[in-house]
Amino acid sequence: MTTYRDTSHKLLTDYPRPSVAVDTAVLTVGDGVLCVALVQKEKSRRLPGTFVHERETLADAVLRSLHDKAHIMGLRPRQLQVFDAPNRDTRGWVISVAHLVAAPQASISQAELTPVSEVRDLDYDHDLILKLAVSTLRASYRASADPEHLLGPEFTLLELLRLHSAIAGEPLGKDTFRRHMLGQLVETDAYRPGLVGKPAKVFRHAAA
Repeated sequence: MTTYRDTSHKLLTDYPRPSVAVDTAVLTVGDGVLCVALVQKEKSRRLPGTFVHERETLADAVLRSLHDKAHIMGLRPRQLQVFDAPNRDTRGWVISVAHLVAAPQASISQAELTPVSEVRDLDYDHDLILKLAVSTLRASYRASADPEHLLGPEFTLLELLRLHSAIAGEPLGKDTFRRHMLGQLVETDAYRPGLVGKPAKVFRHAAA
């Protein structure tokens, strides 16, 4: 006769628990290309991240990791996705809540920046996290002029075009870009001198 063991009375503490971590893709545009902040550890590279401490919020863990691992402060991360593949981390069962930060280069000047096109073989599944972060940022810039405020409050169309081309990873057509963006912008009375030709008109974002 087969007997079955009733385990319904077991407490939650009787089961193994995964560790929870946060990993953050910090993106910016530097020297005309989209870059990411990476952390070097021995011979490997990874996104800045950390394990979440007991009774610590995810947001606080992200801010702590950015400060401690990449010397980045004062930014506002947003959640991207949970990465929970059982074998994603060689150290054990670790669930990562991935985050994205996009900021002007001046805000992360102390971090090690690498063009995203040159990033390969990051630790764990950080390549997948970076890929998701880049696609998320690109989608937001296809829809809006400068949703992450990587430029200042006022800018020329050429400056905006160069920003979008860097984020897209390819040159964008001037005429098509201009038609797409003008409805989201307001002309100011200011002009910015250019190296060649007449001064360029300065724009700002239209009010929401």
